Amino acid sequence: MDQPTSIDAVVQTAGEIAPVSPANSPTDAIPIDRPKLKGRHRILQGLQRMGSSPSLARMGRTPSSGYRGGKASMSCVSLSSAGSYGHSYGSSWSSELSNGYSTAPTSASSTPSPDVQAFDNVRIRFVDAPNSPSSVPLPSDLRPNSRAGALPGVDEDYFSRPAKQMKAHQRRPNFNFWADMPHELRIEILSHLKPKEIVCASSVSKKWLEMCFDGQLWARLDTSEFYRDIPADALVNIITTAGPFVRDLNLRGCVQLRDRWTQKGLSEACRNLENFSLEGCRIDRSSIHCFLLQNNRLVHINLSGLAGATNAAMKIIASHCSKLEHLNVSWCNNIDTRGLRKVVEGCPNLKDLRAGEVRGWDDVEFMNELFTRNTLERLILMNCDSINDDSLAALVEGIDTEVDVLTGRAMVPPRKLKHLDLTRCRGLTDGGIKKLAYNIPYLEGLQLSKCAVLTDASLQALLPTLPNLTHLDLEELDELTNVTLQTLSTSPCKAQLSHLSISYCELLGDAGMLPVLKSCTKLETLDMDNTRISDLVLAEAAAMMRARNRVARPLSGTERPCTGLRIVAYDCANVTWTGIREVLSRNAEITTPPRSTTTDSTTVAAPAYPREIIQLKCFYNWQPTVDEHTKRVLRGEFASAARLERKWADWMMMNEEAGVGGAGNRRRRRRAREAQALHADEEEGGGLLVGVGQGRRRRARSGPGGCVVM
Repeated sequence: MDQPTSIDAVVQTAGEIAPVSPANSPTDAIPIDRPKLKGRHRILQGLQRMGSSPSLARMGRTPSSGYRGGKASMSCVSLSSAGSYGHSYGSSWSSELSNGYSTAPTSASSTPSPDVQAFDNVRIRFVDAPNSPSSVPLPSDLRPNSRAGALPGVDEDYFSRPAKQMKAHQRRPNFNFWADMPHELRIEILSHLKPKEIVCASSVSKKWLEMCFDGQLWARLDTSEFYRDIPADALVNIITTAGPFVRDLNLRGCVQLRDRWTQKGLSEACRNLENFSLEGCRIDRSSIHCFLLQNNRLVHINLSGLAGATNAAMKIIASHCSKLEHLNVSWCNNIDTRGLRKVVEGCPNLKDLRAGEVRGWDDVEFMNELFTRNTLERLILMNCDSINDDSLAALVEGIDTEVDVLTGRAMVPPRKLKHLDLTRCRGLTDGGIKKLAYNIPYLEGLQLSKCAVLTDASLQALLPTLPNLTHLDLEELDELTNVTLQTLSTSPCKAQLSHLSISYCELLGDAGMLPVLKSCTKLETLDMDNTRISDLVLAEAAAMMRARNRVARPLSGTERPCTGLRIVAYDCANVTWTGIREVLSRNAEITTPPRSTTTDSTTVAAPAYPREIIQLKCFYNWQPTVDEHTKRVLRGEFASAARLERKWADWMMMNEEAGVGGAGNRRRRRRAREAQALHADEEEGGGLLVGVGQGRRRRARSGPGGCVVM
């Protein structure tokens, strides 16, 4: 077949492509549906397209070898210089990009450089910008569906693949954090709330109501802190709903349940109680019996002050509560030792018996039963006038016990009592108290207050036999003298004694208290009101506390002093402000140890601050100053406390001078008023303000511009 002599002849012969006027712009071009060219017609079409560029025609170069297939997505061009590669798509690189729609001459910068001839075979894919005016779409006949002819053996190349779409991030579905939480965790979180807060939270919703009344939250129900605020219906709902889970039930003071014990099975709801307290409740006898019958695991029972508690209830306890260890029936007028005897016989583990104001303690056989059992560690018999010397002797020695010939004491095993309260047992005398000697060696607390007939003879025999004694109450024993305190200071318990009360013992004074303070160095509470002590006792107490601080570890920068000894010394005629000042001065004293000289250098020790102080209760007119001084010391403001103590002392001295009378009395009274003003400024200023009148409230005065009438 002969090849046509010119391109125009070939185009006219083929009849496929009509010449395009150079005046037509790419935007005015209308795509024409043309049949696909094959063979030499396709080659000639490529030659015609490349030859349409004037710049290429002038160069006289051969067509680019990068154009291979007739189904390419766009025209392939020879790359020009590196600077023209980054131009926008609307630049006239070659006539190939115009695709027959534009005949604009190619700029000089698009002339290919010899350095970029290696990129002739590179396929470039241009993505049309959506709003670019220079972007021209390709005709439909030049948009193939595949690139199978580009690379042999591959269906499509990299540039023809669609852009990989990232999967849209699926939003996490909404969830209820509290509802999806395990039930055990919700109960554990609610268990940290107080009972009153749990009841308030139950009003959120029905689910919260069910959850807040779960029995696991009410294993311990103690209403002693909110018994006045909780309504009866809410309390009944808690007990009836969580009854099987309740172990400790304290309904002390819940008088609002007076008419609810027989409703909704309240008395039958709890069946696993271990600790049970109805002190101060208004409950009938049948409800008490029902509680006791339903709970055979009771260990602690408190029926104090209940009129419905009778000997019948004691019989039920003896038959159904064999694990009982603590029983409190104080002020139960319908219970006597006949009912308590059944409890002692039926409860072998009974350790704590509190039966104040219970009748029948003169029953020697009952006391002998307690002696035989020997399980009691605490016995509270306050206000029991029925107890006498014989019954007390039967308690500690039994009946018809063998007596040691040499010592004259009963040969019995020691009692296990650790606390014995015989307050206001007026039937006891020195003979009964002497029976306690050598029979209660484990005793730690002894209360004999208001037993008016006791004298020094019984205590002199008893105190040396109590090596573990820590609490001793001898209040209102009018017959005691300083001999008892001197015996206490030499007894084996002097190293452990921490609480001593001798209030209203009007015969006790400095001769007895000074040895006690020197030997009993671990005292924490000392009640000495209405006695004959003087300032010497307060000074000795301050010296004892100073010696205790010297032995203790010094304070660090963040620590503060604490109260080490509480002294009650009001209504003591021999105590003056001088003794009070001695205590205040020692509380705020900062001691500096002496310098220790070494061979190399001189070392200066840091100042020592008091670790423990004395909290004093004194004459009511001096008490505000003492309280303010104590507060400052506990806050670590030692300089401020010392300043307050000094100004208070100046005021007291000036006040004493003003009361002398005679010549210069007016001047002394004026100085006393000035000292009082300075002390008031310091005390009311709280240690934060220094100077006259800065912390004290003054009376308003009218100045020159005040009311004319006034």
